[in-house]
Amino acid sequence: MKRVVTTSGYDEFPAYAASLRTAEVELVEGESLEGFYGLVLMGGVDVNPALYGETPGPLTEQPDDDRDKLEYALIAAALDRDLPVLGICRGLQILNVQQGGSLVQHIPGHRVRTDDLGLPAHSVEIAPDTHLAVIAGSKRKWNVNSRHHQAAARLGSGLVVSARDPRDGTIEAIEKPDRRFVVAVQWHPENQSDMAKLFCAFAAAL
Repeated sequence: MKRVVTTSGYDEFPAYAASLRTAEVELVEGESLEGFYGLVLMGGVDVNPALYGETPGPLTEQPDDDRDKLEYALIAAALDRDLPVLGICRGLQILNVQQGGSLVQHIPGHRVRTDDLGLPAHSVEIAPDTHLAVIAGSKRKWNVNSRHHQAAARLGSGLVVSARDPRDGTIEAIEKPDRRFVVAVQWHPENQSDMAKLFCAFAAAL
């Protein structure tokens, strides 16, 4: 079973680990990529707006600067070595910021909390000719959950949009086509059983 690394400090780690185990991948918390085959960027608190040249808005959460710094370094190392990267929610945001992009600090109506974490909140439209489109196959719309209040604004260098919310155009997935596998989504596929193909695609790239 191939091992991939993620940072610590997120209480939904077991859901991520379980989803990856179904794809025969072991998720391990760590601070280095040495001995690992890929990187998973999990959800969590807001990225510090100072990293993209802004001051915090009134609804922006207190950042975890240590985590931001660590994930910056892990992303840089993974891209330099062309290791597969899977970003989820905050993971999409920190990837975008690390590559020179910015974030919308608050989007009303996208943080939908229900007892059933996998309950879809809206659909996303997948862009053709993207890695995500290959993963989705013939299906161009996915029904996804939604627990974020921030999203990518200005795209980072070399990144492309691979899915949007058709309601308001919010960026829901990005990827980096000049690497083997760098895919990030704004929803939480670890809570949706029908999203197993996303984890399997990441596993296949390891």
